[in-house]
Amino acid sequence: MARKKNSVLRGLCCAVICMAAMTPTPAIAAPPSKWPAPDGPLTERYHALRHGGIVRAANTAITCRKPVGTATACRAVQRGAGGDNADYEMFYSDVDRDPNTYNSTRARLRLPKTSKVRYARLYWGGNLRVGEVKPAKDNGRVLLAEPRGAYRPVWSDTLRTYRRGGGVDAYQASANVTPLVGRSGPGSYTVAQVNVAKGHSAAGAWGGWTLVVVYEDAKAPLRHLTLWDGLAAPGSRTAGVSAGSRYLGFPAGAKGSVGVVGYDGDRGSARESFTLAADKRAGTPLSNSVNPSRDTFNSTITDRGREVPGRTPAHRNTLGYDSDVFDAATALRPGGRRLLFRFASRDDDYLLGALYAQVDARR
Repeated sequence: MARKKNSVLRGLCCAVICMAAMTPTPAIAAPPSKWPAPDGPLTERYHALRHGGIVRAANTAITCRKPVGTATACRAVQRGAGGDNADYEMFYSDVDRDPNTYNSTRARLRLPKTSKVRYARLYWGGNLRVGEVKPAKDNGRVLLAEPRGAYRPVWSDTLRTYRRGGGVDAYQASANVTPLVGRSGPGSYTVAQVNVAKGHSAAGAWGGWTLVVVYEDAKAPLRHLTLWDGLAAPGSRTAGVSAGSRYLGFPAGAKGSVGVVGYDGDRGSARESFTLAADKRAGTPLSNSVNPSRDTFNSTITDRGREVPGRTPAHRNTLGYDSDVFDAATALRPGGRRLLFRFASRDDDYLLGALYAQVDARR
């Protein structure tokens, strides 16, 4: 909603890629004794060249309970009507039958039958200051249940925060869960106790989770598989480092896709953009019928313009949480050796938490 946004044009560029993969950390770690420095830019978390791909499961942790003033009815918004989290009394989604959890949502992870999980990372985050104020000490822990499994605590190994005037006190946490997902495979994953605040404020309540999984499959194309993360507002700073000489490149006509995890992107708050360029060429907008080029981050969980099935609840307007995958073939058509992402906004003060790409290495 434009009244709560900054009207200054901002851009966030991410020029990447290096070939070294990150060393895995324990799947479910103990609480770290000291958090990493906050407010970092997006940096490369993982890169590999292999036959395979990247998939994800995602859901929001909070939704509307009732409108404030003349806002659209809550049920209509959940079905996809326009609406801004600042116009609603927000409350937790809780789909399990466990009285010890106050929020829980579920989403299905799909993997090829012949694939092997090579890396998996769980991201979660939200706003801590709305009608209530949630303690920041709880940011680094959630409960995760794999398919047909019981909850187990997951501790973050990375935590980023972002604060600004108007009531935004945001964070994103993440953890390496490769062994757990590798053992459990595809199916419905449930995440509970995401630390988000309920209620109503001008900034609004929002939050959710995304499980990003890199897999290997001999039947899949040879691809560059890359994941970046952090927590940055458009224009806050440059994210990542150019390392083109170490990138093997991709041919003309390469196919691929790009996924994003974002926070507080409101539906209808236009004049924002997301572009991808090969090398130093002009950027190509990454958009589709559900995520238009002037309102890309608009509270959706989609895959190339289609709603993602297998979510509980399956709200079409997530009221401030984005986990979207875009087709990147047009931008990749000329071929190149580096990727340049640009995120820009004139009014919608969204936050970018993670970015991942799979790009064919040969035709």
